[in-house]
Amino acid sequence: MTKDQHPTRLLVVFDVDSTLIEQEVIELLADFAGKRAEVEAVTARAMAGELDFTGSLRARVAVLKGLPESVITETLSNLTLTPGALEAVNYIHSVGGKVGAVSGGFIELLAPLAAKLNLDFYRANQLEVVEGYLTGNVTGVIIDKPAKADALREWAEVLHLPLGQTIAVGDGANDLDMMEVAGLSVGFNAKPKVRARADVLIARNDLRDLIPLIGF
Repeated sequence: MTKDQHPTRLLVVFDVDSTLIEQEVIELLADFAGKRAEVEAVTARAMAGELDFTGSLRARVAVLKGLPESVITETLSNLTLTPGALEAVNYIHSVGGKVGAVSGGFIELLAPLAAKLNLDFYRANQLEVVEGYLTGNVTGVIIDKPAKADALREWAEVLHLPLGQTIAVGDGANDLDMMEVAGLSVGFNAKPKVRARADVLIARNDLRDLIPLIGF
């Protein structure tokens, strides 16, 4: 989704869970099913690149079957922005940049966050809800590792930007494809595979440390 298509100087695309926010949304949702520990173990293996992301996502979402739709709102109230997230986004906008977020999590939680942060683009998976209850499934295209890279490319094309004027910020193995195609890749709260391949690492849990890397 985009608010406008004016020419811009750069595009910065963020991962969401453990990057723009401090939590992993699927784990907070799993709390309501009493399955957090089980889901945390799968998430850790998926983010380390030990499991296929699509299969691991479906397995984790399956434990949510039967939960009322209201858990989405309750989970949203428990999310906290990563320190410096708002300041980083505001800075990018101030220098003529655009900001996107692409998540292996869920659009139901990302959309309100996108509004709060004034993001220009965002994309995530969609939970299936029938008669007010989660079915344990997701609908539509799965936002996996290749889909994240596709989103960055698509948004850069909308903005008529070469990929050299894009930055990708992420923490897990699911972010590696978009980090590979971006002009600059930044590892934040980075897992070992990301630490090994990112162009730059931010060691502190503060997204304001991204500002000097932008170069304006």
